Amino acid sequence: MEASIIKIGNSKGLRLSKTILEKYNIKDKVEIILEKGQIVIKPISTPRKNWDHQFQKMAENRDDQLLMNDVFEDDNLEEWK
Repeated sequence: MEASIIKIGNSKGLRLSKTILEKYNIKDKVEIILEKGQIVIKPISTPRKNWDHQFQKMAENRDDQLLMNDVFEDDNLEEWK
């Protein structure tokens, strides 16, 4: 595939078609990787997307309980003061 570099203000850019954007799930940002003689453009995934919804579901199911105590009984916290 061939694409033209276009002028954008004082800079230049690359225009991607709607088809490419949808096919590769490219939204607002991409990661640009410079490799030996080539440029790789990758969509940035949002790994924490919808976490708030999942946390809410965990709370409703009471799955948000700690698996271990915050402080162990034998911890000497005085040494950290």
